[in-house]
Amino acid sequence: MYVTTDHALRSTGVESVLREIADRHEIVDALHRFAFGRDLGDHELFRSAFTPDAEFDFRPAATKCGLEVPLMTGIDMIAGIVLDPRLHTTHTVGNCRVELDADTARLTALVEAQHLPAHDHSRHALLKNVYAVELVRDGERWLMSKVHIDNIWFTGDPQVVVGN
Repeated sequence: MYVTTDHALRSTGVESVLREIADRHEIVDALHRFAFGRDLGDHELFRSAFTPDAEFDFRPAATKCGLEVPLMTGIDMIAGIVLDPRLHTTHTVGNCRVELDADTARLTALVEAQHLPAHDHSRHALLKNVYAVELVRDGERWLMSKVHIDNIWFTGDPQVVVGN
C-alpha cells in the first residue's frame, strides 16, 4: 500500500531523468492541488486533483477518531463532502514518496490537517495522517484516482472534522 522503495529515480540518461523528475513533481502537485484547493475553498483547484471517478477513503482515519464516514466515490461526492463550507482547514504535506510505472503512479505522504469550525475557531481537530494515493497520467499532469487515508494521531475534537 505504501511506497517504500529505497531510491528515488529509476531513469538513466539526461532526457529520461528530466522526464521522471517532472513526473514526480506533477504527482506530488496533485496532492498539493487537493490540499490547497480545500484550504482556499477553491473548487476548481480542488477538483483538478482528481479523476472524475476517483475514490476517496477517509474511513480508516475516521474510525481511529471515533467517526463514521462513507467511502466517497466520484469527484462530485468527494467535493460535496470535503469542501464543507462549515470548516476552515490548513493542510501541510510532507515526507512524499513516489513510485512510477509508465502512466500510473503511487504516492505516500504524511499530511497534517487542522480543522476549525468556520464560525468558532476556539474548537479544533488536528490530525496527522498517512495518505496512500494511486494516480494516473492525464497529459502532462497527474490525477488522483484513489486516496486512502489512515490516521497516526489526532488531538482536539474529532466532531469538528464532520462539521459538528
